[in-house]
Amino acid sequence: MAMQIVRSACTACGDCETVCPTKSITPFKGVYKIDPNTCNECEGEFDMPQCVNACMEDNCIIAA
Repeated sequence: MAMQIVRSACTACGDCETVCPTKSITPFKGVYKIDPNTCNECEGEFDMPQCVNACMEDNCIIAA
């Protein structure tokens, strides 16, 4: 599985990009996107995805 950023909820703050251990989060058309090919939901490294912990917007980053 991979996480997904809801474009309409993303404020492009960049907090999620800096905490992603797989570097799967990158800027995309004024907001951010998560590469589903490299995102592993931080499995094996953390109890929950670090991007979700860092994001200040409710329901901005969801399981795809």
